Amino acid sequence: MYKNIAKTLFVLLLVLKVSACGNRQNKAVEPTEDLTAKHDLQGIWLDEDGEDVAFRVKGDSVYFPDSTSVPTYFRIENHSFVLIGGKTTKYKIMKQTPNVFEFKNQSGETVKLYKTNDASYMDAFVPKAVQNINQKKVVKRDSVVFFNDEKYHCYIQINPTTYRVVKPSVNDDGVEVDNVYYDNIVNLTVFNGNKRLFSADMRKEAFVNEVPEQFLKQAVYSDLYFDRIDAEGLHFFAVLAMPETSISYMVESIVEFNGKLIKRIKK
Repeated sequence: MYKNIAKTLFVLLLVLKVSACGNRQNKAVEPTEDLTAKHDLQGIWLDEDGEDVAFRVKGDSVYFPDSTSVPTYFRIENHSFVLIGGKTTKYKIMKQTPNVFEFKNQSGETVKLYKTNDASYMDAFVPKAVQNINQKKVVKRDSVVFFNDEKYHCYIQINPTTYRVVKPSVNDDGVEVDNVYYDNIVNLTVFNGNKRLFSADMRKEAFVNEVPEQFLKQAVYSDLYFDRIDAEGLHFFAVLAMPETSISYMVESIVEFNGKLIKRIKK
């Protein structure tokens, strides 16, 4: 009997040992963060000529001197400066002391920075109001048009919102930062005489079938305006604009006389 018990215990211990080894192998090993390097990075950093502010580090966040950029979480690990925003980017650290910081940017160039104790540079990080695309307040338009002796009254109202649109960009130091803008909701209402033909609050997601997904994600529903009326219906153009660029999609939005809305890209 004792032999059977001993044999059973041996098998049980062997199974537990194999299981423990498997768990150790499957467990992902997280890179160790260099807390000393993170501590040394605290403060305001200027470019090597001392003319421009690169960024400010406070705690776990990097602040960029831009009216639309948001703080970015960062880590120092494996001799890399790791920024974790809309996506994670890593920059190889070439040199770091309490007052000097050098790293390779996305173009492979070495960015050379030094720390300043001049408190006047804090002005670069004073929060600034984010500008909306094309308008800073509610915009209202109405138009009265006639077709085949029928009267049509169109109401457009563009309403700014707090919905954030994040657009990554690369600053002068070759570092990717997240810029924030605010989207609009646009109300379109069309009356045929006293009859309400169409009414809807529209967000940019309404154009997912007309505009590429990646563009739409970073675009702002900037405007909607009346163009014309013809046998097809009442024609409007929705403008979906990429912030800080001249690029936009103009989506023709047609309210048909039966109240149906159809959309297509302007040719």
